[in-house]
Amino acid sequence: MNTVIDQAVQVRLIATTPGPHAFPAMLHYQPADPLAVRMSFPPEISLDGSAVDWAFARELLDEGLRMPAGRGDVRVRPCGPDRTVMEFHAEEGIAMLQLRTADVRRFLARSYEAVPAGGEAAHLGMERELAELFGAA
Repeated sequence: MNTVIDQAVQVRLIATTPGPHAFPAMLHYQPADPLAVRMSFPPEISLDGSAVDWAFARELLDEGLRMPAGRGDVRVRPCGPDRTVMEFHAEEGIAMLQLRTADVRRFLARSYEAVPAGGEAAHLGMERELAELFGAA
């Protein structure tokens, strides 16, 4: 079973300018790519008006709920008991977002139901193996 897991989340942009900075985003997990999580943002929040997608390790998101995690383009850390902060580093600058930790935990629980931690290797290359099995390769 190759279940795709999508979960809408509300994120709040941490900004120096006043005003509302909350917007919807989507967390996405697919067992065919068992090590990665994707987060998609709507076009209206990007500098150039196009949709923005970031991919990062599921393990990074999980670890970041408990302690600061990540050294690269994506960093995650707890912010009190109810919030999680994510930083996205790009050439244009850094976007810092705040999410409800309960939403992230719910998303991760669903992803671990689909592919348990430590079981990712069994899903890597599964599509190719199925194609070979059924003679489509």
